[in-house]
Amino acid sequence: MAASITPLADRVVVKPQDAEETTAGGLIIPDTAKEKPQRGTVVAVGPGKVENGTKVDMTVKAGDTVLYGKYAGTEITLDNDDVLIMRESDILGVVAG
Repeated sequence: MAASITPLADRVVVKPQDAEETTAGGLIIPDTAKEKPQRGTVVAVGPGKVENGTKVDMTVKAGDTVLYGKYAGTEITLDNDDVLIMRESDILGVVAG
């Protein structure tokens, strides 16, 4: 997906991973019962923010897999894909590997 948006300040564009289709036991989960994903891939990153006259650089970068809060960000459609725009502070952590 080629991002056609550049987030401002400390905002990040994240593409959520697809929700699980089946349980560990093999049961199919209907759309109405699926949990909102809380994991996704960073698509675009803003330049950072200025705090007390000092520029604070971003700690995540495009391509990172991140965990975020269940209700974090604002959902938008970008290039026919649903993505979230959120502040870097809404990201709970970066998944290693």
